[in-house]
Amino acid sequence: MQDPKSSNKPTLKSTLIILSVVLAAQVAAYNTFTKSEKVAAARPLMQMPDQLGDWTKVQEGFVDAETQAVLKADDTLNRSYGSNKTGIAANLFVAAFRSQRHGALPHSPKNCLPGSGWTPTVNDHVFVSLPGRAEPIEVNRYIIQRGDNKSLVLYWYQSRDRAVASEYKAKLYTMVDAVKDNRTDTALVRVVIGLNVNDSQDKIQAAAEDFIRAFYAPLRQYLPS
Repeated sequence: MQDPKSSNKPTLKSTLIILSVVLAAQVAAYNTFTKSEKVAAARPLMQMPDQLGDWTKVQEGFVDAETQAVLKADDTLNRSYGSNKTGIAANLFVAAFRSQRHGALPHSPKNCLPGSGWTPTVNDHVFVSLPGRAEPIEVNRYIIQRGDNKSLVLYWYQSRDRAVASEYKAKLYTMVDAVKDNRTDTALVRVVIGLNVNDSQDKIQAAAEDFIRAFYAPLRQYLPS
């Protein structure tokens, strides 16, 4: 009668197979990340239109040198638009990375916000339907507060036509893209709208989704395809 314990022990053959797979993965990763990356061309984000549907540019922001030294993005956009229908203002921030192979990668807002004194009171995901897409995109949603000030924050990671909420999935896709296409480009896309005492959360959420629908397709023209 066979000892039950012995059946759980890995055989020499299975051990060799596992080691071979690990070695093959290491060789593939080494070859991928040591050869010259195919960096796709993209238009400057500053050329994004001032008019996006019913939203009009009201302020052009900037990223200071100290923030850029930490961010290490290849291109950024920090711009506020106002809705001609509701009068609500929304800030659009985009940090584009042409390559992530040398330590430059998106910084998750969930880590940056507490350091700026903002406290998350809501942290979940929402789905935003977009014209021309069969499936809605999933984005992160935060309601943050600092003193009496509250804001709605929506953000995701954009790699070509792929919008990803989870930073872990985004990193996984980066590894797949590196092996498959020899590319690691991505962008962090973030929308922030202030929550006034007279505005309901549903109203601001609807405005944020309307803003995303207005800029999503135009923004894709300024990121690598």
